[in-house]
Amino acid sequence: MKTVLVWVSVLQLVRLAVPGKFPDVEKEPKYWRDLGRQTLEEALRLQSLNMNKASNLILFLGDGMGISTITAARILKGQMNGEPGENHCLEMEKFPFVALSKTYNTDSQVPDSAGTATAFLCGVKTNKGILGLSAATELGVCNTSRGNEVDSILKWAKAAGKSVGVVTSTRINHATPAAAYAHSADRDWYSDADMPPDAISQGCKDIAWQLINNIPDMEVILGGGRKYMYPNGTTDVEYPQNPKANGRRLDGLDLVDLWHKKKPPSKVSQYVWDRTQLMEIDPSKVDYLMGLFEPADLQYELERNTSTDPALSEMVAVSIRILQKNPRGFFLLVEGGRIDHGHHAGQARLALHEAIEMDRAVGLAGTLTSEEDTLTLVTADHSHVFTHGGNPPRGNPILGLASGPSDMDKMPYTSILYGNGPGFRIDGGKRENITGVDTADVKYLAQSAVPLKSETHGGEDVAIMAKGPMAHLLHGVVEQSYIPYVMGYAACIGPNLDHCSRHKEYGRLSPWLKTSP
Repeated sequence: MKTVLVWVSVLQLVRLAVPGKFPDVEKEPKYWRDLGRQTLEEALRLQSLNMNKASNLILFLGDGMGISTITAARILKGQMNGEPGENHCLEMEKFPFVALSKTYNTDSQVPDSAGTATAFLCGVKTNKGILGLSAATELGVCNTSRGNEVDSILKWAKAAGKSVGVVTSTRINHATPAAAYAHSADRDWYSDADMPPDAISQGCKDIAWQLINNIPDMEVILGGGRKYMYPNGTTDVEYPQNPKANGRRLDGLDLVDLWHKKKPPSKVSQYVWDRTQLMEIDPSKVDYLMGLFEPADLQYELERNTSTDPALSEMVAVSIRILQKNPRGFFLLVEGGRIDHGHHAGQARLALHEAIEMDRAVGLAGTLTSEEDTLTLVTADHSHVFTHGGNPPRGNPILGLASGPSDMDKMPYTSILYGNGPGFRIDGGKRENITGVDTADVKYLAQSAVPLKSETHGGEDVAIMAKGPMAHLLHGVVEQSYIPYVMGYAACIGPNLDHCSRHKEYGRLSPWLKTSP
């Protein structure tokens, strides 16, 4: 009997995955009424706000993860589970509070990841391409950066005695992670080899150098970017035959060695460069961890070597176990950085699987922490010109074709489209006929309206999802620069601590406001 039930379940899932099909229960009004009542009851429950002090802060940043990407990732993840997909729920979508973030840079309507990272980490909007500096700084001009430095929520947390960490699927000195610790007039100054001579002569430092020197007691550093840490020509440990993987530094510094030397003799610091080494770590015995798993960015989730390269969720699990040993709590920045790269390449499948892996990391972080004392946010720095339409039937493969051909040129088209990018194709003066093409292939370039070598960011607002102490402070439409102030307020760190005094009245006092020292 048990075997029969299993097969019935499998057949049902297969049936549900057929385009146009949906669960029979949805035909009954009672299903929707019950769902509406349950959702209402949950909303009413949330009126009892979590006013606790946040001991821990986790910020998940999906680079380029606009709302259309979240929707498509939801459908894809559901379809991977044998469901139609549309009614699936990502882990991040279970967060009770949602706001919208305005992402523009001070000098650009459609932003880049450096200006946005400075906003959501430092609380100050700035110009495109600039990290950890105010908008008084000119892009690429070193001597305009002096005195314009702005500090991040990571530095606020470290100053308060918390443990801190940065985890990314890109190089560790890429725009998002770099804004947590660096001040640079150009986001591309990864190493001194990437800087103009005048910037070096004027005293500006590359981002990799700043990683090691600006906040030398950062507990966790995980991502890619090995080649920016070693002297020029140093053979890479994983790719000894590839000269492009060699060290790039012109100053002769071995920054990994310097990282070790800056740690107290009584503490254990460990450097790893592959997944096996990472998974063998005993978090209870490691105080400082650096893991650099590729010369530059990590491999895409769908393409990574699962024996040598860790998943984002695996890096997050190890990080939290190390950071949570501190009784004062921690701050952790996690970036799903290659969502953005997949979109730029016009490879929607790669981008969506990156979003799904980040969602897996969000769920795992939730099992390792408590909403009672951990404020967790999930957001994006910007969107992309990525859309999902074409009137497909319920359960239609998210990476498949729209419901029918165009009524203009009679050619089929994909449900997922880009406004611009490398997927633009003309064949014989007409739009490319994709009949018979495997549009779900990893290398397939989704169709785009305007030809560009690299697809661009989008300028619309992005979502902020929040749970934990003071999560209700994220609501409505806000400036992106508002985000770190919510985190700082919830944890009593950063520039505004007036509300943390036991004598300070602040609306309806919560228990921690009444008793905090």
